[in-house]
Amino acid sequence: MSILIAFLSLVVELAVGYPAWLFGAIGHPVTWFGSLISFLDRRLNRATDSDAVRRRRGVDALLIIVLVPATIAFAVDTMLSGIPAGLILTAILATSLLSQKSLAEHVEAVADGLDNGGLSIGRVAVSRIVGRDPKKLDRPGVCRAAIESLAENFSDGVVAPVFWIGVGGLAGGVAYKAANTADSMIGHRTPRHEAFGRAAARFDDLINLPASRLTALLIVLAAFLVKDADAGNAWHIMRRDAKKHRSPNAGWPEAAMAGALGLALAGPRSYDGVMVDDAFMGEGGRREAESADIRRALKLYRVADFLLIALFGLLSVIVILV
Repeated sequence: MSILIAFLSLVVELAVGYPAWLFGAIGHPVTWFGSLISFLDRRLNRATDSDAVRRRRGVDALLIIVLVPATIAFAVDTMLSGIPAGLILTAILATSLLSQKSLAEHVEAVADGLDNGGLSIGRVAVSRIVGRDPKKLDRPGVCRAAIESLAENFSDGVVAPVFWIGVGGLAGGVAYKAANTADSMIGHRTPRHEAFGRAAARFDDLINLPASRLTALLIVLAAFLVKDADAGNAWHIMRRDAKKHRSPNAGWPEAAMAGALGLALAGPRSYDGVMVDDAFMGEGGRREAESADIRRALKLYRVADFLLIALFGLLSVIVILV
């Protein structure tokens, strides 16, 4: 029934998201995982230890980060499976692992900010969804950053967690989200986390492999259905540029999105004052992105997300009939 749980969680989360009142009352699974990760980082990651020791402790930390929440989720899933409406309750819990609604809202806020408040408001809005230096972004840079974030987070925040929910139920989704949160917090190549966060970064790369490719294919298929998108170019750019990205996963949805919109995304960018010389996704495409391009990207995202829901709906029907 994991496939059905995944399908129901997509439908419910798209409709209601994660209510602000609930976040205010109990937080969010990502904040819970973050507290555990921060605790382990403080206790196990000592600057006085050798890199070899810090790598081993990083593996130990990753096992705790993934297995403890997954074990709790498995126990909850097992308990709910034995009561009426347990499947629906499990699906409702699983919605907390998805971000369909909030992702669209945050990206749309960037377009609205640029259109209604100008560059300064657009920079504030985009700073909520990207890690790069917003003050160094001009208007096209803000637009490209929002579109890149939309493509990458469609994979990390929607497709990947629902994929692992479909594979392993609530426990599978929780394990993925915990590992992904660990990568975002300690998987950076900084002096503090180069060794300690190595296991988290490598594991996150591995578990995102299937979802990143599926996300790119969904974007290509969506481009067939969106009037001002180019599916053929999306496929071409995905195949040509995806593997040029420094991430083994982020390049796939970004390249597909760039090709569908006729844009050149990624490229050299500044993070915390440090320039990162990334390859272009869609090199040769238009760099002067506008807020209208953000809205075109959102159309693609919404159609691709509908295709994802339809896919899991079809799989659910097949599972039930078989």
